[in-house]
Amino acid sequence: MTDALWRSSASELARLIREKEVSSREVIQSFLDRIEAVNGQVNAVTVVLAETALEAADLADKKKATSPLHGVPFTIKENIDCMGSATTNGVPAFANAMPTMDAPVVSRMKAAGAIPLARTNLPELGLRITTDNPLNGLTLNPWSSERTAGGSSGGEASALATGMTALGLGNDIGGSLRNPAYCCGITSLKATTGRIPSAGTVPPTERGLAAQLMLVEGPMARHVADLKLAYSILAGRDPRDPVSVDAPLYGPAPAEKHAALVTRIPGVNMSQTVIDSIRRAGAALTAAGWEVEEAQPPELARVTELWGHTLAADFESNIDLFAMVMSEKPVGLLKSLIEEYPPASMSIGTLHSERWRLSCEWTRFFEAFPIVVGPTWTDLAWLHDADIDAEDSAFMRDILGFITPGNLLGIPSVAVPTGVHDGLPTGVQVYADRWREDLCLEGALLIEQQAGQITPIDPKF
Repeated sequence: MTDALWRSSASELARLIREKEVSSREVIQSFLDRIEAVNGQVNAVTVVLAETALEAADLADKKKATSPLHGVPFTIKENIDCMGSATTNGVPAFANAMPTMDAPVVSRMKAAGAIPLARTNLPELGLRITTDNPLNGLTLNPWSSERTAGGSSGGEASALATGMTALGLGNDIGGSLRNPAYCCGITSLKATTGRIPSAGTVPPTERGLAAQLMLVEGPMARHVADLKLAYSILAGRDPRDPVSVDAPLYGPAPAEKHAALVTRIPGVNMSQTVIDSIRRAGAALTAAGWEVEEAQPPELARVTELWGHTLAADFESNIDLFAMVMSEKPVGLLKSLIEEYPPASMSIGTLHSERWRLSCEWTRFFEAFPIVVGPTWTDLAWLHDADIDAEDSAFMRDILGFITPGNLLGIPSVAVPTGVHDGLPTGVQVYADRWREDLCLEGALLIEQQAGQITPIDPKF
């Protein structure tokens, strides 16, 4: 049984440890052995915290299991502070940037009994939707060595998909939790802005407009039930994050179980494979008693435009600093976004008023459709470096056509797999209104129950 522990969900591992069917040391060792066996093929894990993880496991085994993740390992993206390991942000300049305290999400995981196992890879400063950097190299998608693992939390997604961890921490300002979940066939929760606190100690600690409005921390897993557990642990106010709040984790049941399926994005050529995946997800909801219809959310193109302007304003202010620590091509990618969404062309007043207006429009849409299911990406995972090799930014704009509402409007989303097509994972996003993560999780769980688990897998190369 010990040899197969790495296949288990975090919730199941917690139960096994709590009921003394296995020890925490056995669990940790199983994952360490799995990292040793497969990480050399995918390069998802950057630092293994073996010594401290085993020490923590031994301490856990001496104590009564009273916390929800007692003795269970988790992994942490390298732009989230974890004491004792560098917050590298994937750049050589930060290779030895040691935090002075844990990030709130890491602190809460530890308080819930979980044990840091390893750090995972990301693109430089987390500013691409693929995972590669000059410090730790390219992370591969375990389904295909030629395809991106997504980004920016691509190391987490690849590690989860291959069974090197049961639960991970990432973050999202442009799909960075959801993009790699889709590419690698796992699930993730992008919470309402302010639901899960975000803070760090490695300079610069100041937040620009885009991060204040759109950046969130969140869990990644293979099982929706594990996201639900992590959600209950991670949520809530922390004084280090002034936009974080205490809010009820669950709301009332919808008066009408109506779900919208988004199978069309104006101006975007969505692949038939993705459309079929969305309709399969809709069938799962129908089987569970939801009324489903294809519908169009408000002004998706305008949402993406405002998202682009919000990011571009921060990028323009910091582009010289980025150029000092980042590689040339990724900096060129940021410059192309600034060119597409020039900050001078939209006033800050217009940006805020339009964001408010669109938020109101989407809230009205959610009143009619409490759950909205649509694409994560509008096509299957693409080849490495397609983002920086594309002739223009239309490629990325189209891929992210249904990612951007989660960030600009601050609404929650769960990315969940729906199956495999031509050897690559398929999946959808489940959106709901602000503070209704519970509805996202409910919808995703129903879809998962019909689609089944597609990970963990051995690398297919």
